[in-house]
Amino acid sequence: MVRAGDGSLVSFCDKEIVPALHGALREAVGQNRFELWFGAHTRLQFDGRTLTLAVPNQFFLDWIRSNFRLQIETACRNTLGQCPALKFLVDATLEDTPTQPEPAQHDGEAEVDDGDQPVVARVGPATPPSQGTSKDPAPDPPRRRLASLSRFVAGTVNRLPLASAETVAQRPGEMSPLLFHGPTAVGKTHLLEGILSAARNARRGITAVYLSAEQFTTYFLEALRGSGLPNFRRKYRNVELLIIDDLQFFAGKRATQIELLHTVDTILRQRRQLVLAADRPPSELAEFGPELTTRLQSGLVCPVEPPDYASRLQIVAQLAQQRNLCVPPDVQTFVASRLTSHARELSGALCRLQATSQALGQPIDLTMAEEALSEMVRHSGPAVRLPDIERAVCDVFGLESGTLHSGAKAKRVSHPRMLAMWLARKHTRAALSEIGQFFGRRSHSTVISAQRRVDGWMADGQTIRLADATWDVDDAIRRVERHLRAG
Repeated sequence: MVRAGDGSLVSFCDKEIVPALHGALREAVGQNRFELWFGAHTRLQFDGRTLTLAVPNQFFLDWIRSNFRLQIETACRNTLGQCPALKFLVDATLEDTPTQPEPAQHDGEAEVDDGDQPVVARVGPATPPSQGTSKDPAPDPPRRRLASLSRFVAGTVNRLPLASAETVAQRPGEMSPLLFHGPTAVGKTHLLEGILSAARNARRGITAVYLSAEQFTTYFLEALRGSGLPNFRRKYRNVELLIIDDLQFFAGKRATQIELLHTVDTILRQRRQLVLAADRPPSELAEFGPELTTRLQSGLVCPVEPPDYASRLQIVAQLAQQRNLCVPPDVQTFVASRLTSHARELSGALCRLQATSQALGQPIDLTMAEEALSEMVRHSGPAVRLPDIERAVCDVFGLESGTLHSGAKAKRVSHPRMLAMWLARKHTRAALSEIGQFFGRRSHSTVISAQRRVDGWMADGQTIRLADATWDVDDAIRRVERHLRAG
């Protein structure tokens, strides 16, 4: 629900909300998982108060409720500004919904295509093995384009990951294994798909497989039950390029880890290329054991960082262009400066702006963006209080407690104070007067001025004086927010 120009409240209709939720869910869980669990066999309905998720059987219901509830709630907040009541139900008629057939090879994985452009085949929600599968012929599965390395926005923080990806795509086996690690939605999957796409373009006919750790585990267990281990091993050990996403999924799965260990050994012994992605470095994957961990560390372990301000601004512009959406520069600046977590958050913001514009029949402007994205901005970081922000700023920049309350106007104090006010506007619901009062009994106009100054620093990519050191403003904000998340 958003506020129209005359002050009235306007609700999105179900036809607008469901596609927007689908888009937000796709961003949250990834294309492959989305098609597997939220594709043709799953139906979303929204009546203004309750979001109903209908699935074909109890297996789907238990899996989605156990593994994707958090992502569903996040998608709702990003799209609707709040999370409605969730209702899960089984609708047996969805069992008969047409779905994509299982390919003869590399089911659910990236496949080599004979066309000029790289594409990827994905399997729809598969019926659990115990329930059987249909033998009726089905049309060829739809394909989608892979992400491209040329569209990965590296900025200054992710030049090494991009350069590494380009190297292994052009010269597979030279840098193996290559492992990307970082928090969710920083671009790891984009890099993996980009490597596959570039490798195909560089050498037609290359044998390559791209799948998630969840898929690897599922296919391995199916091979064990069906006595198909020799075929499984040929499929994954004899490729020139093996790419596995979400490596952390293997934690606690000892049998699958042993199979992965032998797969890794075979590929490295044959001097072929292994590319992996995880949410943390191998040294923090304690449940993997030393045998597997040391092998993962034997190549290049490459961190992928959240995008800096310049990168976020470029991502917003790129996403707007992809959606054929007219987003004025001041709105792009607002989105890039207020939503600092990851690219999916930026995508969700543009999705919401597009839906709001269509619902109100108005072009996107800054006033609309501030209203439509207000909840997203508040939820983009941890819920904090003004003393939490003061403590985090002082801890990060080595200031004594109480410094931000002083009347000192020197840059070593005034700059951290302005940054604290900016963070208070972003992360709390405190009024301007309350923020000003807390940080040295200043007026609300001082807080507004501080907010504009920090926005300007970010837009210009300036370095600022904080305590006794010079900082890049985007890096300074990221460090304080990391400190806030750590508590």
